[in-house]
Amino acid sequence: MDDRSVFIGSADGTPVGIALSRANRHGLIAGATGTGKTVTVQVLAEGFSKAGVPVFVSDVKGDLSGIAMPGSDAFAHADKLKDRAREVGLIDYAYADSPTIFWDLYGKQGHPIRTTVSEMGPLLLGQLLKLNDTQAGVLEIAFRYADDQGLLLIDLPDLRAMLAHTAENAVELSTKYGNVTKASVGTIQRALLQLEGQGGEQFFGEPAFDVAEFFRTDPTGKGFVNVLMADRMMVDPKLYATFLLWLMSELFEALPEVGDPEKPKLVFFFDEAHLLFDDASPALQDKIEQVVRLIRSKGIGVFFITQNPIDIPETVAGQLGNRILHALRAYTPRDQRAIKGAAETFRINPDLDVETAITELKVGEALVSTLMDDGAPSPVERVLVRPPSSRIGPISTGERAMIVGASPVGTNYDQRIDRESAAEVIAQKASDAAATAEEVEANGREEVGKRERRTPNIWGKALKRATGAMTGSAATIAAAAVTGRKSRSNPVRNAATSAAGSIATDLAGPFAGRFVRNLIGGLMR
Repeated sequence: MDDRSVFIGSADGTPVGIALSRANRHGLIAGATGTGKTVTVQVLAEGFSKAGVPVFVSDVKGDLSGIAMPGSDAFAHADKLKDRAREVGLIDYAYADSPTIFWDLYGKQGHPIRTTVSEMGPLLLGQLLKLNDTQAGVLEIAFRYADDQGLLLIDLPDLRAMLAHTAENAVELSTKYGNVTKASVGTIQRALLQLEGQGGEQFFGEPAFDVAEFFRTDPTGKGFVNVLMADRMMVDPKLYATFLLWLMSELFEALPEVGDPEKPKLVFFFDEAHLLFDDASPALQDKIEQVVRLIRSKGIGVFFITQNPIDIPETVAGQLGNRILHALRAYTPRDQRAIKGAAETFRINPDLDVETAITELKVGEALVSTLMDDGAPSPVERVLVRPPSSRIGPISTGERAMIVGASPVGTNYDQRIDRESAAEVIAQKASDAAATAEEVEANGREEVGKRERRTPNIWGKALKRATGAMTGSAATIAAAAVTGRKSRSNPVRNAATSAAGSIATDLAGPFAGRFVRNLIGGLMR
């Protein structure tokens, strides 16, 4: 092997690896529990890191954290690792760690990762909340309404406030956006409460995660291995799968086209990949296929890790050029179908009975076929996987704290930021409208009527044109401000002018807003 490949292991003394120039053609790592998938992922992550390629890997059991520390002779199976190194021809085998950054959605075992509700979008959020088509449509309307009103959806309180605001204005919105039922809004609100109860609120907020954090190399040129501690996330597999799909989507949208580089810009390992496709809506399924198909040209390689290769839909599996298959068990008819299907996906090797070998593989053995330099898949080989140089198994709490403390990310994401967004704006508008309504009521309907009749016709026509785009409380507030122009009460005048200008701007546009503020300012002098 040379520096253009990542060494996997050997087949009868012949080295086998993944060409760096073909690593962005994606891959599959499959096998039953306990057959060596995790160690294979660790080996590949080490290899890509050594080649200067940053890596992202989700750690659903905590076992991959050992990549941050070098191996040791004190390890119970150290002798077996050295024997395997000699067996695969790894003559320069030595213990070494890989530069590592730990991430944790909950901020407990690594740096927190957050995004905003707007960045997540209604499609992924609807999948996360397990909404049906009707409910997903209402969520889409709430997002569109928020965009049109210039309201920021940052965290879950913003989304709840926006949904309530949408329900309150359902009649007015139906002609422009479509029907909004309170029953659908109520269902979405309940789903949001469940998401909060599972800790999902930790994920939404600011500062939002910048995917550029993943593309770091250390001073020696090694790529950082970004480890997502996902053990707690597995309590809600839907959150885990949606989160990783969001990450891939962010990478796809943020990166420029690079074609086929000499080595990938990032390799993304997606453990428990079957969760991504469980109960996925047709729209989400299309999005997954699009991201997997097109992210290759952004220089990103995606490796799906799963127990059974048939868990990956054919439309996605057909795009996975590098395949590593550990042992499968033939206990059930489904298992037998998986074995037969997996054997048929490999390029034929006349010297190997693939279907039989799949059930005979030992721990640390795999059937491997990777893309060669010319883009063609290599004939499948039975490969002994090389041992990792880093520690096998989890690190201690103290070791993790030391690594996180020295992380190049620093404290960029430690403190949550809570700026004004949809929830605060909607609450303020409701408060302003209520205050103005109370003021109008206090002045008395008769007095209001007299003042309206004393308003010159020219001002009445101008006001009517300026507030033509306003309805309901907005027009009432503007009228109240005009009829109170002779009032000596500064608080009343200021409140009316501010409320009218604010709502006019929101509902009638910047020009109408300025016109009404100037108009009212002149009338109240």
